Amino acid sequence: MALEFKFPDVGEGITEGEIVLWLVEEGENVKQDQPLVQVETDKALVEIPSPRPGVVLKIMFHEGDIIKVGETLVVIGDEGEKLEEKEEKKEYVGIVGHIEETPAPKTRPRPQALAVPAVRKLAKDLGVDIATVKGTGDGGRITEEDVRRHAEQTQVKAVADTYGEVERIPLRSVRRSISQKMVRSKFSIPHVTHMDLANASALVRRKTEQTEQARRRNIHLTYLPYIMKAVALSLKKFPYLNSSLDTEKNEIILKKYVNIGFAVETDDGLLVPVVKNVDKKNVFQLAEETRRLADLCRARKVDLADLKGGTFSITNIGSLGGIYSTPIINHPEAANLGLGKIRQMPWVIDGEIGIIHGVYLSLSFDHRILDGAVAARFTNEVINYIEHPETIT
Repeated sequence: MALEFKFPDVGEGITEGEIVLWLVEEGENVKQDQPLVQVETDKALVEIPSPRPGVVLKIMFHEGDIIKVGETLVVIGDEGEKLEEKEEKKEYVGIVGHIEETPAPKTRPRPQALAVPAVRKLAKDLGVDIATVKGTGDGGRITEEDVRRHAEQTQVKAVADTYGEVERIPLRSVRRSISQKMVRSKFSIPHVTHMDLANASALVRRKTEQTEQARRRNIHLTYLPYIMKAVALSLKKFPYLNSSLDTEKNEIILKKYVNIGFAVETDDGLLVPVVKNVDKKNVFQLAEETRRLADLCRARKVDLADLKGGTFSITNIGSLGGIYSTPIINHPEAANLGLGKIRQMPWVIDGEIGIIHGVYLSLSFDHRILDGAVAARFTNEVINYIEHPETIT
């Protein structure tokens, strides 16, 4: 009997995904747990396995389509079974009672193109809609040469506005999610940004001293683990920065654990993996964990669990050369610390001008949860750890 396999809930908070690559075709025999399709959510690229063995009777969505959790992804049946077309009906409830109504026909995807996964991936990489490619292989199968030829013949057509040519790029997957989250955060949280400058000269020396030790352990050491641990220790003293606001119950939720997210730039947009229990890890452990998570994010193989559970975030713009910024808070957290580039600058020492390694800190915080005085004291505490890195253990 045919099974309508619906797009499952692949993780907490995921409501939809973009069909990236079908790994099977209609009429193909599949095994249980065989990967059917790659779907990109706002968090990661996931493969959806088959729930049963059988034959792919109908693929319901085209590559590039957006599918919501609960919608039928694919229909799988038995050998020789045919799919019965049926009209979908919806039941609506109004003030006068139940009304059974047949909605307007849903736009269905175009017929599946005959192509192996490698050819489909090539088409995606070249920006080619494979459904528009004419196959010259056996039985009309699309080859790599067909895709490359189509790409050359159908270059992206520029459109024009009043002033000249423009290119329109669909807002999809990670970038679409970022857009939605940033709007939600900026317009639901009253942001205030507190800025200060720290003398990081001692931290620079400390990192230099420990770099060789880290290298012997095959660890790539950066400044981020030091700052992350300094923040974790400071959050223990200022717990309101490690909290969130429950607006329905009018309660501030103080987190007793410290899980810090850090921004990672990927080709598809910004991801924020979360290092768990930062206060209980040393600098070398944090260096290993941040490197592991960053690599997984860039490869789009990060586990959804590694993108959840954050209580505070760090945005390291200094790695790109920025001096300071005004970070947007990662909802529903209470604060986001922006790190500038550690650079040499003049500094007055005992009445004399000297040269130090300075770093600007930009702390954006939720003014509903805490006031500027608490944010300033917290920043001072972080600065104290930066200027005395031997206390960062």
